Amino acid sequence: MYKLLYHFYTKQNIIHALAPLVEVYEGEISVPLLCKYSGFIPEDNPTVLWTRNDLNPKSVHLRREETDDLKGQHQRYRGLRPDGLEMKDFSLTLTKPKLTDSGNYTCSIGNGRNERKLTDVQLHVKAVLVLLVLLLLLILVVVSGGLLFYFRHYFMPGELQMFRADT
Repeated sequence: MYKLLYHFYTKQNIIHALAPLVEVYEGEISVPLLCKYSGFIPEDNPTVLWTRNDLNPKSVHLRREETDDLKGQHQRYRGLRPDGLEMKDFSLTLTKPKLTDSGNYTCSIGNGRNERKLTDVQLHVKAVLVLLVLLLLLILVVVSGGLLFYFRHYFMPGELQMFRADT
């Protein structure tokens, strides 16, 4: 049992380690998950599928021929190019990513009988809180520097302060 779990754990980590990493801050307008293909597209019933194994249903986006199939997919995700099959660009655009969108996404193409995995993409959505804290620290430094400059005469040695008062 231990060997089976160890093999599964290391196999999953190897897959994730090789997947391209896309990082984005929470709430940005959109983030593209790239999936371009140069091979043969099935003539009958071509299907492009984006999945994420930790979701239920696992299907993030499903495109059959020229239309999106919204029944068998997770309702929060939409965004394949309308001409994706013709251009062989199956990139998925996620709008306003949230922290819960972080995960490993798989793009595949098939015809209903056979399926071929094209790419894995690892998405990491960062909290805006970190950016907000850095912005607040920057504002604090600028304001404190301005206050020190404005009240600098209170911090001058006595002789220089008297000299400044005369002029």
